[in-house]
Amino acid sequence: MLKKWFDPGKRELKEAKKVADAVFALEKETALLKDEELTQKTQMFKQRYQNGESLDSIMPEAFAVVREASRRVTKLFPYYVQVLGAIAIFHGNIAEMRTGEGKTLTAVMPAYLGAINGEGVHIVTVNEYLAKREAEGDIGDLFRFLGLTVGLNLRDLTRDQKKEAYDCDILYSTNSELGFDYLRDHMVLFAKDMVAQRGLNYAIIDEVDSILIDEARTPLIISGGAKNNYNLYQATDRFAKSLRDEDFEIDIESKSISLTPNGIQRAEQVFQLDNLYDLKHVTLVHHINNALRANYIMSRDKEYVVDNGEVLIVDQFTGRILRGRQFSEGLHQALEAKEGVQIKKETVTVATITYQNFFRMYKKLSGMTGTAKTEEEEFRDIYNMDVVEVPTNAPVIRNDEPDYIYASLEEKFKALVDEVERRHEVGQPMLIGTIAVETSEDLSRMLKLRRIPHEVLNAKNHEREAEIVAKAGLLGSVTIATNMAGRGTDIKLGPGVVALGGLAVIGSERHESRRIDNQLRGRAGRQGDPGCS
Repeated sequence: MLKKWFDPGKRELKEAKKVADAVFALEKETALLKDEELTQKTQMFKQRYQNGESLDSIMPEAFAVVREASRRVTKLFPYYVQVLGAIAIFHGNIAEMRTGEGKTLTAVMPAYLGAINGEGVHIVTVNEYLAKREAEGDIGDLFRFLGLTVGLNLRDLTRDQKKEAYDCDILYSTNSELGFDYLRDHMVLFAKDMVAQRGLNYAIIDEVDSILIDEARTPLIISGGAKNNYNLYQATDRFAKSLRDEDFEIDIESKSISLTPNGIQRAEQVFQLDNLYDLKHVTLVHHINNALRANYIMSRDKEYVVDNGEVLIVDQFTGRILRGRQFSEGLHQALEAKEGVQIKKETVTVATITYQNFFRMYKKLSGMTGTAKTEEEEFRDIYNMDVVEVPTNAPVIRNDEPDYIYASLEEKFKALVDEVERRHEVGQPMLIGTIAVETSEDLSRMLKLRRIPHEVLNAKNHEREAEIVAKAGLLGSVTIATNMAGRGTDIKLGPGVVALGGLAVIGSERHESRRIDNQLRGRAGRQGDPGCS
């Protein structure tokens, strides 16, 4: 009860409604403006800001202008709830909006207003596919129509191209690329060589819980130099593969592994040592621990994939391949030895920062997601951001069914495939969520045996992502996906699907994070559509 009274999110929403009413009151007046007059409004707002007027007092007019421009450019007219979300975001809070409520369009309003001061706004997405989609699509065109410049920050850009992107009013980027640019900027000799000349002004983070909570302590590391321990990796890998079950013990909870007294004795015999834990053997112990971890804890097609003789990391939160990244402390080389591919030289850390420390350096930080309320306390304590729950535009009529638990994996997958077959016969589209690449491929084999046509979306075929997602809501479509399809993917229902009950989302297992499960559920039942999960 007390929480209800003193919830800052509720207070913020109450205040936001007053501003939203003022925005809607200007709707008719703004609709009469010609295209050029709408574009000129941006210059007028900039002039008013320079004359000392605050951005808060410009807000109702600015948001009304964005709504009208959006109607003309994207053919989408932001709803009342989207304006509420935009106000919460502009005030440095997190707007919790259900999936399918149009967070992308909501972010345009605070970004536009934030760019009026000329210091630039960074819109942060979880992957390059989404950043590119917005910057080069309708949303980018909307900003350009309003007279703002839009930049796209990709990994492959040169320093000059990045500089140009950072100088734009609006910059679309992934969180990792912003972090690495910051580290590289602090390694240059001359200030003129820095790409982010204006510093860190205002960031609007999409899927803010994924970036600021799940990946908060993920270190971004720039490496240089190289150590050459090639033979040691192969020797410790051979040793790890020769061990019996009684030679090591695994703690599943902490995902750690260590040698038992039997294993230590065996290591001393193999490497001809008197005492394995003597200080002079510290490098060998480190390599043995890495080899054990690589062979008995890390799973191929789950934590990493092997592609063209290269070990590539799979991001556990987004299900995407992280190209150009390596596990640190020699673990990557241990995996290369395990898989029998070419072992690259181990690198030395030159610069490092965590996402948590990086994003706290922005003068103003805000975000949006469908799942943040459970982490509200953490957001407030660490980032000084409140979570504002924004109501849905249309009531959610998705049917969330309880979990089914089976005694064995065989029974579970048989029941899953039976359910897919049953729904496929009537033509209902399905999205089947898996945790690992391996599981998605196993399921695919089972569906092939039943002759059920389907698509697989995982880290191995991410380049077809847009095409697969576009078809996922069509009649009779079956899509198996890792958590790549969990965030930011908008699955539109095809003709005739609503009558069959909408999209059915089936999770093959629970994820470690409840929020990732909720994100998967949220692919169905968007904007008042029917659906089940």
